[in-house]
Amino acid sequence: MSVVTVQLGQCGNQVGQELFDVICRDALEGRSSAYGSAYGAASCERFFRRTGRGELVARAVLVDMEPKVINQSVARAARSGRWRYGEAAHFSQKQGSGNNWANGFCVHGPNHRDVVEELVRREVEACDRLAGLMAMMSVAGGTGSGVGTYVTQRLRDAYPKSFILNHLTWPYGTGEVIVQNYNSVLTLAHLYRLSDAILVHENDTVHRICSKLLNIKDISFGDVNGVIAHQLGGVLQPALAAGAGGAHSRDPLGDLVSALACHPEYKLLSVSTIPQMSSAALQYSAFSWPGLLKHLRQMLVCNSKMEEGIDWQVRPPSGSGRTGSLTGPGFNTSLASLLVLRGRDVFGAETGGFLDPALYASWLPSADAFSSWKSPVPFNKHEKSATLVSNSQALFRPLDDMVGKAWNMFASRAYVHQYVKFGVSEEDFLDSFTSLEQIISSYGQLGPAWDKL
Repeated sequence: MSVVTVQLGQCGNQVGQELFDVICRDALEGRSSAYGSAYGAASCERFFRRTGRGELVARAVLVDMEPKVINQSVARAARSGRWRYGEAAHFSQKQGSGNNWANGFCVHGPNHRDVVEELVRREVEACDRLAGLMAMMSVAGGTGSGVGTYVTQRLRDAYPKSFILNHLTWPYGTGEVIVQNYNSVLTLAHLYRLSDAILVHENDTVHRICSKLLNIKDISFGDVNGVIAHQLGGVLQPALAAGAGGAHSRDPLGDLVSALACHPEYKLLSVSTIPQMSSAALQYSAFSWPGLLKHLRQMLVCNSKMEEGIDWQVRPPSGSGRTGSLTGPGFNTSLASLLVLRGRDVFGAETGGFLDPALYASWLPSADAFSSWKSPVPFNKHEKSATLVSNSQALFRPLDDMVGKAWNMFASRAYVHQYVKFGVSEEDFLDSFTSLEQIISSYGQLGPAWDKL
């Protein structure tokens, strides 16, 4: 089954291009392994279609209100020599959304609805079987957030029975755009009603990974996007689910949503990957599954996205009531977790530590809360690698901070008139705040770790 990706705005198009590059390179390199033929075929079917000349064409639609980034993404894909975008699979204009969610959602989205829907329809009809749609976007600007939200709404209307996963890039906390918190509030509140799951990468977190683990001195957006693409590829590439009888998963988005987003109040997913290091250091390093999984489990427990500086003092609450004394910054309670292991000796890896009931909300049995996928094919030149996708309290603080900052601005009505003139009322803001406050409350009730925030 195939996934159609919709890349929206500058960030969505840049991350999407990096993701397809990682996936294609990994699929072609993976063919050399014992399982490589089936792995490569499953990956290509999932993300690419072949032309009559054997070229790999990404199952993707590129949308932006300015042409520069789309032109760059299309050119970079063609220069790779491995894959390319469809010749008529992109749409752009010559005027952006001005970092205004309302301009993107109320103006640009409706004005260009028909052409975008037609591009998506063509890609969907080119699939033998559609697994779902993945929309990639930022929440900070105008086109990615505003047009992205509008396009997601249209996708939900056009494909009501298909899975929709939104991948969101969270802005730097120091501020990329003065109204980024408004845009983020409006985006998340709307997507929560439309999407089956929302997978989030925080720019601040990825930036620290580039600096501390990859030892990159002058960090560019390309470096940040490369880390995001690597982590996404670790989740989305083919793997064998428990009980699948040796066959690769046929429905990647459906399986992901079923494993992690079992309740409509909880849709926010975060990703942790191990190991994370420069390619120069990687070739001189050796890893064992017990060591990798021990570190990854503690990263989940203390809500750390890096294996460096893990707080080993944080422990799950003791006792059946999930209460007990905690040390460190607080225990990160999960609703559900999906562990994806790739590489040598993967079927001998012991994952029982992730079945500990203390890791999860008390009302969901740990056997239902934890899932694992495995692939013996090394991923992206990593002999062994582990990726954990969790539906947990990991995004509680960033979401609470973002809503608080947006509310402080809204209380003084700062910049609100810029949204009102494009059709977003003050009542729309209030409805969005109410929706997100409910989400914050729901995640806060998963466990005791955040009671004193």
